[in-house]
Amino acid sequence: MIPAPFDYLVPQSLDEAVAALAAHGEEAKLLAGGHSLLPLMKLRLARPKLLIDLGRIPGLSGIREEDGKLVIGALTTHYEIESSALLRQKCALLSAAAGEIGDLQVRHRGTIGGSLAHGDPAADLPAAVLALGGELRVWGAEGERSLPAGDFFLGPLSTALRPTEVLTEIRVPLLLGKCGAAYLKARQKASGFAIVGVAVWLRMSEDRLVEDIGIGVTGLGTKPFRAVRVEELLKGRKLEPALVEEAASRVSQGADPLEDLHASAEFRVHLARLYTIKAIEQAVKKVGGK
Repeated sequence: MIPAPFDYLVPQSLDEAVAALAAHGEEAKLLAGGHSLLPLMKLRLARPKLLIDLGRIPGLSGIREEDGKLVIGALTTHYEIESSALLRQKCALLSAAAGEIGDLQVRHRGTIGGSLAHGDPAADLPAAVLALGGELRVWGAEGERSLPAGDFFLGPLSTALRPTEVLTEIRVPLLLGKCGAAYLKARQKASGFAIVGVAVWLRMSEDRLVEDIGIGVTGLGTKPFRAVRVEELLKGRKLEPALVEEAASRVSQGADPLEDLHASAEFRVHLARLYTIKAIEQAVKKVGGK
């Protein structure tokens, strides 16, 4: 299908983009990679009168280490995250999750900022960013502010971004020491989105106890979330199979499981438990410094 007619603006700065958002309100939409917005426009489920293309604004892409954290610009593509040597070495969970997105064409055009701002409850990267305890920086009419990833996702296609704000960068901690990470999902056959996806990173002590752990879940409920009840049971303990199974049984607590043509709520809960176990097992196998 063909989108409804729209105007097109290419701002040269964040302030120009924010001013355009303020001037046009709900009639304007931000364009990053376009893989979330353009399909909706072609189906005429979204009919913006103005597209604001962020692609020419300097400083919105790239991956760097700064102040003990990894900083990823919002316009950094999924492929750049997947293939980054820095991320593979110091935050392998993000690279693993990015490598599971769509196909190669999607990964070359889609961006981390576009994916997070879209707020799809079945997207892959939110699970990883949540598991890592990431921080999202946004710029708006009132200046810059930071949002913990746990406060960013509000519901289906709904985030804490204000109408005149632009997501600019994502900050995540370095995964150093005896760390391992894994992202696993049951994928929808047509779209590649997660029916259920689980992202895990963990740090082990010398005596094989869990020093720290983060678990993010996507696809199960109306928004991606961090499985804190699972983390609480495992932290400080040795990962015996019975303990991992007991912890994984808590993964759906507090969630409102989705039911749609892809899977029933009951099956999603089953998948979430199974993939939590498998992701933890894979993360343990990848722990460095053995």
